[in-house]
Amino acid sequence: MKTIITICMMPCLILILLIGCGETNQKQPEKLLYPLHEVILEPNRYNVAFLIMDGTYNTEFTAPYDIFQHTQYRLGIKAMNTFTVANTKEPVRTFEGVRILPDFDYTRDSLPPIDILVVPSAEHHLNTDLRDSVMINFVYKTAQKAQFVTSHCDGAFVLAKAGLLDSVISTTFPSDINTYREMFPTLRVKDSVLFVHDGKYITSAGGAKRFEAALYLCEYLYGKEIANSLAKGLVIQWDLEQVPSLILQ
Repeated sequence: MKTIITICMMPCLILILLIGCGETNQKQPEKLLYPLHEVILEPNRYNVAFLIMDGTYNTEFTAPYDIFQHTQYRLGIKAMNTFTVANTKEPVRTFEGVRILPDFDYTRDSLPPIDILVVPSAEHHLNTDLRDSVMINFVYKTAQKAQFVTSHCDGAFVLAKAGLLDSVISTTFPSDINTYREMFPTLRVKDSVLFVHDGKYITSAGGAKRFEAALYLCEYLYGKEIANSLAKGLVIQWDLEQVPSLILQ
């Protein structure tokens, strides 16, 4: 008789458990899951890392990224692997509100060798970002082994804070030139140009002319024909001789 009672009660117990589980699931907050993705870095290419963070300006990042990424579709050259690095694997939000999922976390991940470091401008590059000692140290250490380090717009402030521009001439966003000189009075600063190439450093004015410095580096590495091809693919009129610049190489 006891067995019969136990069997009869089981459906009720199962029903209670199911109802209880259902109520628990409904009360749990929704979570966004970001799947891990593999970054494929092809051999015999330049590894190009783009430093991004909250407040990065969209096109200061996407313009050089477009130019460099398109080298993969040109034959007979040492093309570029392009990827992003940040202090997190969680999405960063650009100044304009776009969320970007970084490829590498430079505070935790084992990073591939970086041949070219790109520092786009971000909202707080004139103030709080310059107090981020971990980020500044990452830029400094990466620059020691990189073949080229490039900045766009106020990204030059980050390079200057890291002490990388002490012995070269550099430039930045035109309306921030005076602030740049005041903040780093010992630097040699060039204005009225779209970019400066001195040593391994290429600093650019950014803004609407952010493509120019990236196209210049491609012309430096691959020649005029490849640079013209890249520009044509993005419907850009490119002629290095017509670009106000200071080239010390």
